[in-house]
Amino acid sequence: MQIYNTLTRKLEEFKPINPSNVTFYQCGPTVYSHQHIGNLFSAVKGDLIRRSLQFLGYDVKYTRNITDVGHLVSDGDEGEDKIAKGAKREGLSPKEITEKYTKIYHDDLTKLNVEKPTFETKATEYIDQMVELVQNLINKGFAYATDKAIYFEVDKFPKYNELNRQNLEKNIGGAGHGGEDDPGKKKPYDFAVWFFKTGSHANALQTWEKKFKGIDQPILAGFPGWHIECSAMAEDTLGQPIDIHMGGVEHIQVHHTNEIAQSECGYGKKFANYWLHHEMLLIDGGKMSKSLGNIYTLDQLIEKGYDPLDYRYFLLQAHYRSRQNFTWEALEGAKSARKKLVATLREMQKGGKILSEYKKKFDESLETDFNLPQALAVVWDILKSEEPDADKRATILEFDKVLGLKLTTNEVMPRVFTDDQYNQIEDLIEQRAIAKKSNDFETADKIRTLLKSKYNVLVQDKQDGESDWFEDL
Repeated sequence: MQIYNTLTRKLEEFKPINPSNVTFYQCGPTVYSHQHIGNLFSAVKGDLIRRSLQFLGYDVKYTRNITDVGHLVSDGDEGEDKIAKGAKREGLSPKEITEKYTKIYHDDLTKLNVEKPTFETKATEYIDQMVELVQNLINKGFAYATDKAIYFEVDKFPKYNELNRQNLEKNIGGAGHGGEDDPGKKKPYDFAVWFFKTGSHANALQTWEKKFKGIDQPILAGFPGWHIECSAMAEDTLGQPIDIHMGGVEHIQVHHTNEIAQSECGYGKKFANYWLHHEMLLIDGGKMSKSLGNIYTLDQLIEKGYDPLDYRYFLLQAHYRSRQNFTWEALEGAKSARKKLVATLREMQKGGKILSEYKKKFDESLETDFNLPQALAVVWDILKSEEPDADKRATILEFDKVLGLKLTTNEVMPRVFTDDQYNQIEDLIEQRAIAKKSNDFETADKIRTLLKSKYNVLVQDKQDGESDWFEDL
C-alpha cells in the first residue's frame, strides 16, 4: 500500500506501527458558525480514508476533534477567539454557541453518512492535558513566558521547517510572526502555547486558572493556544507516535508545523509517521467568499432538491490531493449518476457472490494512495460487464462499505425530510393501511398518488400486509 507523505513529499509504503492496527488523527472543525460544504468536504475525505483502511483489513482508532476554545481569527495567534466572536454575534454564551453548532455539524455528518470517530475530543475537556504539555515544554527549556503569553521557542527545534519547508527569517509562507505586539518575544516566529488574560485578551470569555512552575507568571487566568490542543488530544487518545495525521493543505504552513514542534519536544517522541493533506474545495473555479455569496451549507443543497448523498457522490469523483471545483452543474451530474446507480441495483436479483477480479481492482485503487475516483470507476465497469446481475449487486454493495452511498436495494432512502414532513408521510401511510384493511382500495390508491405527487414517495406493499416507503430517485 502506497501513501503520499507530505513530510517527505513522496509516495511511501505504508507500514503502521502495529501491523494490524492504525492510529489516525484528523483536525476537526471550530464550532462557532455553520460548517459550509468546504468544511464538510474535509470530514467526508477523512471518512473515506478511514473506511478504506478498514476495508483493507486494518483496525482503525480514529480521533477527530472539536475546537471550542482558543482558535483565534488568525491561525498565526492574532485577533479575537472565534468562539467568543460567534457568541457575541448571537448573544449566546461560549458553551451555548459551541453546543448549537456542534449539533448542526453532527446532523450534517449523519446526512452525509459519515461514521462517528472512535474518539471525538472537545478542546475544553482536555485543558489539564494541555497544561501538562505546556509544563513539559517549560521544564525541558522549549518554552518561555512574557507578560502576555507562554511561547514555544522555535530556534530550539532544528527540524521546525521539515514539514512546511519555509524560510522563517523571510517569513515565506507566513509561519510564525503572529501574535499581538509583544516586546517580550524572543523571535517574531515563536508561537503561543498559552495566553494570559491580559492585553487584547483581557476580556476573554473562556479562561482557566492554572499555575505553571519555572516561569514568572503575571496572572493565573488564561487559555490554550489553538495549536497545543491537537497535540494534547492526539496523544491522550492515540498515544505517540501515531500512524496518520490528516488535515487540509492550509494547515501545513502553521498549524501542523507547530503541532510537530510542541509534540516532539514535549513528549520526546516522533509525533506522526505519515502526514496526509487534502486539497481545497473551489466554488465555480474560485475560493469561497461571503462577499461573493458563494458559501453554501448542506441545508442549502437540500433546499435546492439535492440529497446529501448526491454531494457525497460528487466528492468521490476527485482524489483527496486534488482540488475539486463545485458547480451546480457538477452536483446535478452527481445526482443523476447516483440515481442511475440506485435504480439499477433495485432491479437486480439478490443472493450473488463477490466478483474476485473486480474486488482485486477495487482494493488496488484504495492501496494506491486512496484513489477513490478509480475505485468508483470499478463500480461502473462492473455494471457494464456481462457478469450475472446478482453477482454485480453483491460486489457493488460490498464496495459501498467504503463509498458510503447507502446503495442497499429497497433500503428506505428519503431525501432529508423535515420532522413535520416525515410525520405527515407516516400519517398518510397509516391511513392507507387502514383503507386497505377496509377494502377501500379507491382511497388507498388516492393516498398512494398523493404521496407521489406531494413528496415524491413510492410505496411498496409487502407480502405480510405491511408497507415500505422510499423516495423515488
